[in-house]
Formats: sequence, C-alpha cells, structure tokens
Amino acid sequence: MPQFENQVYPTDAEQIEAMREEGPQGPIYMVNLLKFKPRAEYPDGHGTDISGREAYQIYGRAVAQILPRYGGHVVFAADVTHLSLGRVDELWDEVAVACYPSRRALAEMSSSAEWREAAVHREAGLAGQLNIETTLLPGFSPSQVQVTPPKRDEQDG
Repeated sequence: MPQFENQVYPTDAEQIEAMREEGPQGPIYMVNLLKFKPRAEYPDGHGTDISGREAYQIYGRAVAQILPRYGGHVVFAADVTHLSLGRVDELWDEVAVACYPSRRALAEMSSSAEWREAAVHREAGLAGQLNIETTLLPGFSPSQVQVTPPKRDEQDG
C-alpha cells in the first residue's frame, strides 16, 4: 500500500530545493488536497471557537486577493463529498486548484509578507495538506471545461 504524509509546511530538503528551481515553462496548476483540524489552533490560543475549516477560509479569502498580484488566480475549490473509486483511510475535506504563471511566482507569493500574515490562519486550520504541481496537457485549455447541468425533460418535472 502506498504511503503518504500530510504536511502543513515542507520539511523535505529535496522538495524545498526543487521549489527554488525554474520549473516547467508556462503556467502551473497547484492542486491542494486539504484536511482540516476540528477546531482552529492558533499559537496564541485565540480563535479556538472556530473550526479549522473556518480558519482556513479566512486564509483562502486573503490569498484570493493576493494571488492576482503575482499573476495567479483560483481555478477551482470544492468540498470532497464521496470516494467513488479506490480506498483511503480518511477522505480529504477539500480540493482547491490555483493557477500561477510560473513556479517562481508561487515561491515569491508564498515568501511575501502579506502571505505570511494570512498564513497564520492556514496553519491554525490545517491538519495536513498535499500540494501537487501540475501543468496542462498539450492542446488542452481550462476554458474547454464546461459544466452544464443536465436538462430535465418537461414530462419528468
């Protein structure tokens, strides 16, 4: 069985060094698998009357404002509701995807003072996270993805 480890901050020296490298050409899409603490845990003890999810939402709203300054944007965010295939001990709580023009832009944003200020809520709310850097397949554009609810037949309704 494959093993994985949730982390809130990187600890693997090779991963940290790789984030300093140029990375792939063109935009990257960072897939975030998020697991929340039942209650927020701030270092100074404040905010324990809110859930980990609520603390992370404070962080998420701040990052949504910071991202455009580094050429990025939120692509997708959704609650995990069901495991359709495979087995895991525990489901993730949320999946989010953010687009950055480059790995360097991500690194610059996440080392900025404004990000560090918001990140206190991230740390308070997260039990763990996996971040997976991805790039688009050749010939594929995110604008090709369209979600259209199925049409109900007048006779069914």
